[in-house]
Amino acid sequence: MNDSHIILIFNLHHSPSLNTHHTLISTHHSKIPRATTTTLTHLHYGGAASPEMSASKPPQPLLNSSIFTLRGSLLTLAILTLTSFTFLSLKSLRSPPQQSPQSIRDLNHGDGGGGGGEGDEGELSEVYHSAEVFRLNYKEMERRFKVYVYEDGDPETFYQTPRKLTGKYASEGYFFQNVREGRFRTKDPERADLFFIPISCHKMRGKGTSYENMTIIVLNYVESLIAKYPYWNRTLGADHFFVTCHDVGVRATEGLPFLVKNSIRVVCSPSYDVGFIPHKDVALPQVLQPFALPAGGNDLENRTNLGFWAGHRNSKIRVILARVWENDTELDISNNRISRATGHLVYQKRFYRTKFCICPGGSQVNSARIADSIHYGCVPVILSDYYDLPFNDILDWGKFAVVLREKDVFQLKQILKGISDEEFARLHHNLVKVQKHFQWNTPPINHDAFHMVMYELWLRHRVIKY
Repeated sequence: MNDSHIILIFNLHHSPSLNTHHTLISTHHSKIPRATTTTLTHLHYGGAASPEMSASKPPQPLLNSSIFTLRGSLLTLAILTLTSFTFLSLKSLRSPPQQSPQSIRDLNHGDGGGGGGEGDEGELSEVYHSAEVFRLNYKEMERRFKVYVYEDGDPETFYQTPRKLTGKYASEGYFFQNVREGRFRTKDPERADLFFIPISCHKMRGKGTSYENMTIIVLNYVESLIAKYPYWNRTLGADHFFVTCHDVGVRATEGLPFLVKNSIRVVCSPSYDVGFIPHKDVALPQVLQPFALPAGGNDLENRTNLGFWAGHRNSKIRVILARVWENDTELDISNNRISRATGHLVYQKRFYRTKFCICPGGSQVNSARIADSIHYGCVPVILSDYYDLPFNDILDWGKFAVVLREKDVFQLKQILKGISDEEFARLHHNLVKVQKHFQWNTPPINHDAFHMVMYELWLRHRVIKY
């Protein structure tokens, strides 16, 4: 109210000449509208004419006692106050508070939390649904987020430690190691926001455990935690999560409906039609590390091939892709994996020379080829229905990838050729900016795949504990 506060001074001394009370209205930097003051004057004089209007008439005798005069003054005060607050409220609605230029710069530039620290507002907001929200929430996560890791289970069998940090299921191993050794872990379960169930289906698979026995092992382990600790029963598991990248992890938990329904599943195969629950579960990026060659990017002049895919025909969409396009002269589509006998790292080098890399789903909706494409700077073309893409509620995939329906495979070449050079350059430029989010490190690095998964968990950590 610095520019519009109103001071009301009421003189309650009786005026013998006018037989009424005088009201002084003072405003600072703003005035009540003329129509309002006229109305108030009329009201103040009880609906009679004002002194100026009745100057030619003789003064009227008092019709009420002094107590009624006091009541009239109080009524006038109430009317003036109500009118003043109404005026100020309307003014505040017209003039909402503005952020200072410095605060806007801080949100946009930050320390890279919102968009890699490029320093350009367009750059920062391009690949994120909301760069500002991401940056602020990310900082809050770094400051507050705590995870309790159950210590039960023999690390030499299926618990606690990862199987390995290489291969197409390396994402699971990196997460296990980083969450155990990182700053988000707490030894005090009362401080925990979430509870990690450290059982590895990947290790079971490595030891040759059958699917039936996997389900029994997982069931017995979870039930032992429920019986031993009070934490599961406070939320029926809503603040618990487990991580599995191998597709056997999904099958191994199918016999535990309470685990699937209530807890957070962090999985590499997040398909809407096989039990994955969006907004509760988390899509884990499948990343085949270590990468054979350095990251690509900012090399548009080298990308002369239109499209590329090579792999096994282990899904319906791959069979169709190979049948329709394997003999095309502009799309480089191979019916099988490229043999190492053809040369050293021939498969990986194809990514460097191609604009668009086709990523059809395999036995599950996911494919490690997506992370390969991102790493090597080849714009991924997603051909997999009902796939909840990794970090989908943070990243705008349409800004650095081409997301198609499986039925679009028949028009694949026409769609890709319809993308202008300018649009491809924009997709490629944005792709380079998200490469850091699809790389695992140990120890983890800010904004890498581990931190992005932790951020997804942070978004899901608020539950009521009974």
